[in-house]
Amino acid sequence: MTVSTTNTVPVPPGLVIAPQLPDLLATVEIRRGVLGFLRNHPVVAIGGALLLCLVLIGIFAPYLGTVDPTALAPAKRTRAPSADFWFGTDALGRDIYSRVLYGARVSLTVGLSVALLASLAGLAIGLVAGFVRWADGILMRFMDGLMSIPPILLAVALMALTRGSVGNVILAITVAEVPRVTRLVRGVVLSLREQPYVDAAIASGTRTPMIILRHILPNTLAPMLVQATYICASAMIVESILSFIGAGTPPTIPSWGNIMAEGRALWQVKPFIVFFPAAFLSVTVLAVNLVGDGLRDALDPRMAKGL
Repeated sequence: MTVSTTNTVPVPPGLVIAPQLPDLLATVEIRRGVLGFLRNHPVVAIGGALLLCLVLIGIFAPYLGTVDPTALAPAKRTRAPSADFWFGTDALGRDIYSRVLYGARVSLTVGLSVALLASLAGLAIGLVAGFVRWADGILMRFMDGLMSIPPILLAVALMALTRGSVGNVILAITVAEVPRVTRLVRGVVLSLREQPYVDAAIASGTRTPMIILRHILPNTLAPMLVQATYICASAMIVESILSFIGAGTPPTIPSWGNIMAEGRALWQVKPFIVFFPAAFLSVTVLAVNLVGDGLRDALDPRMAKGL
């Protein structure tokens, strides 16, 4: 009896087609794209969604029912939250809702700017210190000296030498955060420079700058990206501390630290003045930390669970 296959190819006499064996292993589904990455890592999705909402709040603050955050209204001071003043008013009659939403611009600008600048500076210094042996001792002793000073004290000292402004706050916090990135990148480079492919590049006559750019730099981006998220969160907290103690942004610029500082004298009787900016600061820091934790799990091959 002649048996034919699905494509009508005749089978020689005496031969039969074996039945299809069941799959012993489940088919591996490779999820690609941004949506697939977010499905595999919901922590990043949650943190990113919260952070995106806060960024949009800061950008579109003038269109979210706000008023001039610096407008004084002594007759309406310390009003409790109501339909007219959603978050209440402070001791000078300023609308806390408007000040909190505009304050998101300051905190997010400081956090993202410090993360970017500190990452770039720390990356450059860490690459040189980790790969160039003679420069390691000089650069790292300087970084160790900066790390011996608590970041908040170093930022206060730098702010004492300049006038209060957002730019000076960013510069002061960046100087305090650069050593953290430098030590991280240096540690990664020290392990990478002993790899066989680096030895092969050196033996083939490749110049040191090209080795750093082609073979070392790409392998340092993943841990540095995770570290940048933590620096962003730390920078926002430090900025609030500086503003709270009067060493950060000037009082004319609404920031979460300024709002909390102005309401601390009335904390026991008017706690809402401090509660709302503190809540926004906590949610923002939580969102950034969630993104950092999710990226750490996603970029660490030992913790990856799916393809």
